[in-house]
Amino acid sequence: MRYIEPTRVKFLMIMFFATGSLGIIIGLSPVAGPQQTMIITFMGVINIGLGAFFAFLYLTQVKKDPDKRKKKKKTDKS
Repeated sequence: MRYIEPTRVKFLMIMFFATGSLGIIIGLSPVAGPQQTMIITFMGVINIGLGAFFAFLYLTQVKKDPDKRKKKKKTDKS
C-alpha cells in the first residue's frame, strides 16, 4: 500500500473515531426518532471500524526512504 503521511492518518483516525462514537451515542439516545436509531447506530459502528483500519495503517506502515535517484550528489571542490 502507498505511504501516507502520519499526520494525515492521525487526522482521519481521530475523525472516524469521533464521528463513530457520536453516532453511536446519538443513535442509542432518545434524541433520534424510532426509525433512525438503528441506522445511525450502524453508521457509527462503520465509522469506528474505519477508524480502526486507519489506526492499523498508522501503526504498521514503514517509513518511506528518500529516493536516491532524485538526490544531487555533492562534489568536493576545494
